[in-house]
Amino acid sequence: MFTIEHISSLDLLELQPYRTMRRQMEHREQGIFVAEGEKVVRRLLESKFGVVSALLPQRWLAELEPLLKQRPEMVRVFVAEKELLETLTGYSMYQGLLAVGRIPTQIPLEQILGDSPRPHLLVALDELANAENLGALVRNCTAFGTQALIVGETSSSPFLRRAVRSSMGTVFELPIVETSDLIRCLSGLRDGGIRCIAAHPHAEKRTLSDANFTHDCCIVFGSEGHGISQRVLAVCDDAVAIPMPPTVDSLNVGSAAAVFLYEAKRQRTNKHVAVE
Repeated sequence: MFTIEHISSLDLLELQPYRTMRRQMEHREQGIFVAEGEKVVRRLLESKFGVVSALLPQRWLAELEPLLKQRPEMVRVFVAEKELLETLTGYSMYQGLLAVGRIPTQIPLEQILGDSPRPHLLVALDELANAENLGALVRNCTAFGTQALIVGETSSSPFLRRAVRSSMGTVFELPIVETSDLIRCLSGLRDGGIRCIAAHPHAEKRTLSDANFTHDCCIVFGSEGHGISQRVLAVCDDAVAIPMPPTVDSLNVGSAAAVFLYEAKRQRTNKHVAVE
């Protein structure tokens, strides 16, 4: 369900989330986020996430109308000229689509594990601040079958606007657990028989092929600058690196996640074939 309102100004109170896109802490406190771009907005409308409103040029209305009609809540759709929308970002917008969604109630990790098939595959983040890299990592997690993403207290939120955009809307498909104590969370996983494997570029003599991803495991990633903190590293069962020449220090965390998760999927696929 939806309503349509044609606007020539951005002064409406209901448009405040769009006017304050750069003040994302305010959005976080309100439990909302901004989605931008055709694919991301479309995937938001297709998802089970709550949708508050959409702001778009007239030409997109007919194309998105079938999805808007299927929404269970009443979505306010504001229609404006593309030039007016560009004043929100300060640059030319190729598509000009924006929407405000609601951050869902977090599902307990125990419930996610109970509802997911084994062997479990989880990813945890420590001190990952760059929103674009976080979004790319979310996209890789979804592509390779990760069952949940655990975001530590020192990392950015995956619901930041740039993270949502970089994920290409895959953040709407991946169960996310934001924890205020990553070390305690990882320790709890270990107590439950889930191995925590650190993606650590400086792991001594341990490379990706040495790790066993065929059982329940959680792969831990850190920041590009200094990797995983020593405190988090200390609670991991193993630390392995992607083999590369000495002239390259490390990969972007999104690229590293793709390599690790592909290797996990490869090992699990090969084990399944061997058993058959």
